Amino acid sequence: MDYSWFDLVGNVGVLLMVIAYLLLQLEKVSGSNASYLLMNAAGAVLVMISLMLRFNLSAFLMEVFWLLISLYGLGKSLRTKAAV
Repeated sequence: MDYSWFDLVGNVGVLLMVIAYLLLQLEKVSGSNASYLLMNAAGAVLVMISLMLRFNLSAFLMEVFWLLISLYGLGKSLRTKAAV
């Protein structure tokens, strides 16, 4: 098995998403916390980069939705803070 730079990028993305989820379950962050949402969004982007070079449609679609949902949550969080 070859391990390329894009495999490393994808693995870092997965690690970011897993750490974010772990912090959520440990109640160290809330689901609307900007750092949680940014970790998820960044992780999804990194996995998508890795998938561009070794494409898998199912995984790519999952990451697109993960990114969109994270960005939606981040926008919602920012709008709520701006209204306060």
